[in-house]
Amino acid sequence: MELNQLQKKVDEWIQEYGVRYFSELTNMTILTEEVGEVARIMARRYGEQSEKPSDADKDLADELADVLWVLTCIANQTGIDLEAAMIKNFEKKTVRDHQRHKKNEKLK
Repeated sequence: MELNQLQKKVDEWIQEYGVRYFSELTNMTILTEEVGEVARIMARRYGEQSEKPSDADKDLADELADVLWVLTCIANQTGIDLEAAMIKNFEKKTVRDHQRHKKNEKLK
């Protein structure tokens, strides 16, 4: 799915099932909550914290999709074309970092 298709599908879902978008500030808070859920999985499954039995059924893919969902909602309600933003972001990173990581001794 392309980013513009994702934005359209999220918007259609909101219109059909969600009634309306939550406010931008509410969505920012929800985004923070969802990122926290990703962090919990990462810390316990891939980091040094031990996983509790209640964490075993947590699905990283689902939590990452929740983050993407809320980011898409925020983009939709603030008029941001995510596809255009990502193209611009790639260009920025390429100009800024085209040699930076290759020269980073920590990455060798």
